[in-house]
Amino acid sequence: MTMAQALNAALADELAGDDRVVLIGEDIGTLGGVFRITDGLKTRFGGERVIDAPLAESGIVGTAIGMAYAGQRPVCEIQFDGFVYPAFDQIVSQASRLRYRTGGFVAMPLTIRIPFGGGIGAVEHHSESPEAYFAHTPGLRVVTVADPQDAYSTLRAAIRSEDPVIFLEPKRRYWGKGEVDRTLRADLDSARVLRPGRDATLVAYGPLVLTALEAAVAAEDDGIDLEVIDLRSLAPLDRATVAASVRRTGRLVVTHEAPGTVSLAAEVITSAIEDCFDHLEAAPERVTGYDIPYPPSAFEEHHLPGIDRILDAVDRTLGRRHSREVRA
Repeated sequence: MTMAQALNAALADELAGDDRVVLIGEDIGTLGGVFRITDGLKTRFGGERVIDAPLAESGIVGTAIGMAYAGQRPVCEIQFDGFVYPAFDQIVSQASRLRYRTGGFVAMPLTIRIPFGGGIGAVEHHSESPEAYFAHTPGLRVVTVADPQDAYSTLRAAIRSEDPVIFLEPKRRYWGKGEVDRTLRADLDSARVLRPGRDATLVAYGPLVLTALEAAVAAEDDGIDLEVIDLRSLAPLDRATVAASVRRTGRLVVTHEAPGTVSLAAEVITSAIEDCFDHLEAAPERVTGYDIPYPPSAFEEHHLPGIDRILDAVDRTLGRRHSREVRA
């Protein structure tokens, strides 16, 4: 099934298995969501559990916080990444703090689904990568997924968490297909080593995981063996998995779509320097979006990290004199 279908299946299974699960968002009921992630769920579970909300993100998240406080397990849908900011105050000032503020007395089992990232030819507010804002906020779990199986298993784990979870869905991977085993379970803390390698560690998450795997295949032509890690959990970071890999390879490249300044890449590299500095054979590299507002769709191909930019960074960590960009 596609990732979109896997997310729909995860929501359906949690709605069927737990009466406390409630979905709320704009156009998620009759329409089935702008990306059809909730297609058919209102018909199956009714309008009291799949709730069409007004176009007011602050109201959606604020209402969901109240539901979670009262013992339900709400799942919010934000239509696009760039529209989450009206709800930012509710997320950062309220949802993230309630469990700590009450000494653990009040759980906050709230999941906020956000389609994020570019690559679909949309405009600025429809193609952003706001993950660093949320990963910076104590009290929030921030996760993202890369394939249908991971989407299914991780969303179910997020809904069952007692913490508020920012669940980031890479919209350009919604239509990618893969096998889904509904019996598999995921946790919200662990990175995945998707491909073992010996020459350098390549860390990615969300939409760039597939790009990283494609880069690793391309690197084989030059005799370079890349180890590819999918972070999955952006907060907390699985530093141990990254450090163990860097200790084996001695080199690190981190890639994501968000701008590089004060980014997840900066945090991963800092963690690696703290955890395994003596094992690094070269300065780590980051390959990110540029430090600009998301560009018009005609230019997004140049903005988003691609295979050539990633392999060029790998070349630099390996001390190769001529990068692919120069050779091209």
